[in-house]
Amino acid sequence: MGSRFLTGEELGREALDRLIERAIELKARRAGGEGSDALAGRSVALLFERPSTRTRVSFEVAVAELGGTPIVLRGDELQLLRGESAGDTGRVLSRYVHAIVVRAGSHQLAADLADAAAVPVINGLTPEHHPCQVLADLVTLRERFGGPEGLKLAYVGDGNNVARSLAVLGGALGVEVAVASPDGYGLEPGLGVRQASDPHDAVAGADAIYTDVWVSMGDEADAERRRSDLGPYQVNAELLAAGAERAIVMHCLPAHPGEEITEEILYGERSAVWDQADNRLHAQKALLEHLLR
Repeated sequence: MGSRFLTGEELGREALDRLIERAIELKARRAGGEGSDALAGRSVALLFERPSTRTRVSFEVAVAELGGTPIVLRGDELQLLRGESAGDTGRVLSRYVHAIVVRAGSHQLAADLADAAAVPVINGLTPEHHPCQVLADLVTLRERFGGPEGLKLAYVGDGNNVARSLAVLGGALGVEVAVASPDGYGLEPGLGVRQASDPHDAVAGADAIYTDVWVSMGDEADAERRRSDLGPYQVNAELLAAGAERAIVMHCLPAHPGEEITEEILYGERSAVWDQADNRLHAQKALLEHLLR
């Protein structure tokens, strides 16, 4: 079995710290016109069962800028659609490529593929975890505050894959994570986060206030109920005022202004959203280097 990055728990605190620092270094080098050939002669398969903007483009550019060859494969282009197992897909792709990135509608599919693969497998997104997004978020916190340790981050809204990865990776680096969700939308116990029903309680004194869409892919049938339940959890000027004076606002995108976040906050001066999106590229470069070194 190859190395994996499916939840982020596979890497210890020291490795995560190194990845963050390397991402910042790679970002500076790119701005200065310098590159890296860490993936020269390597190929990386990018499997996308579902539509993607940031994950696909950032990984495709990352592989290319590191000197490698990205091979993008959509779900309808694979034999998975016709019943081939994830394990057999991993076994075969391992004979052709040097790493696999998978964005899947099932975390079990990604895990089965990784169990069978002989090359590194990276979780580009599953319903349970989004570790690459949160790795970029930690880079953003380091840039804004000098380091994630000791910061307070409040996640407001649906306790989804992003919230779970913030708990796992943020907690590993000493971030105090609080999650505010209505009944039925919270995270499972045992993740080491403080959970609250009142968003103002979670946000009080927070250095970063994070949210995500209320209706994700697969939730369309319950869209109206979800909007009603999550309405009181909108990130707006009133909620931002409950955070620390230096608080920033974070969102993994895509955003729906007027629902989970107001337009003035999303595009305002305290928004770190576009830096987060930018840092996907640099964090994933650092991760690819680490797994393929």
